[in-house]
Amino acid sequence: MTVTFVDSAADSDIVDALILQIKEARPSILAPYAGASKYENSGQRVVAGQLLMQSASDIFLGWSDSDDGHQFYIRQLSDMKWSADVTTMSASELQSYAALCGQVLAVAHARSGNAGSIAGYLGSSSTFDAAVAEFANSYAEQVLDDYQVFLHALETGRLSAE
Repeated sequence: MTVTFVDSAADSDIVDALILQIKEARPSILAPYAGASKYENSGQRVVAGQLLMQSASDIFLGWSDSDDGHQFYIRQLSDMKWSADVTTMSASELQSYAALCGQVLAVAHARSGNAGSIAGYLGSSSTFDAAVAEFANSYAEQVLDDYQVFLHALETGRLSAE
């Protein structure tokens, strides 16, 4: 759902638009592995994570819930973002771009915790490493399975790619 507020001076042709994006916040997919969130509202969990990872956050960033139990987070929608056109990249360019995206994401996540405390908690065993690798492999297998279902739906006409 997008809510738009428009404010313009009566004697001006300039329109300043504020577009707020309201997105549903579902429970974390990590909850079965990491336990329940300390936040009752999943929108608050998302906002707390964004505040930890972003060096400068949206001043309109917030959360809410509906009367029927849905939880949301709210942010200012800004169309000034740029995105790479991965459809025109060669395999090596796509691999470099993916590596860069991974590095940026890792740096953002590194801002969210105390490295010494985390290292102390995890210890020197490979238990955590193995658990993360198992999760990543299971997730990758699920993505591949979902892609096959998607392709089958296209082939049988259940979905159209027009």
